[in-house]
Amino acid sequence: MHRSRELLDLTRDARDLARLIDVYESNFVRLERLIPELDLIRGNVVSSVAGATDLYLSVYERTRYTTTIGLTYRFDDGTNVLLEPHARIRIYHDVRAAELLSHTRRRRSAQVRPWRPGRRPELDRKWDMNRFLQKWLGFCHRQGHLFLAVSARPVAAELLEPV
Repeated sequence: MHRSRELLDLTRDARDLARLIDVYESNFVRLERLIPELDLIRGNVVSSVAGATDLYLSVYERTRYTTTIGLTYRFDDGTNVLLEPHARIRIYHDVRAAELLSHTRRRRSAQVRPWRPGRRPELDRKWDMNRFLQKWLGFCHRQGHLFLAVSARPVAAELLEPV
């Protein structure tokens, strides 16, 4: 078998439910590092780091076992406001996992892949989304973003609505 074909097959085989759960658990750990005091943060706050784009956090919903948050950058050119990736994330506290539910990240390709036997489109979609979240959370941490109750500045909800 050709070497590149072998690598492609290994990548496809790596996308199983157990490995997706590993990504969810990794996302939880990364969010815990980015927002160590999530229980103390209410509403909308911003993390500002010199030389980096401000990162906005919104706490949408809290229940006994889950918290739903939003993370985004805000780009304002004076006429339009773009919130990207505008990630909606559900944190499952009891199982220590976090899942990206939706985002507005620009896609590299609008190509629709046809269904074929052995393909798992929903697993592939969740894998792609949550691997993106995993990488982005690592990037935010490397930039120095950190949401602490004492340092996260509150922001008006209107700032996080596209114009």
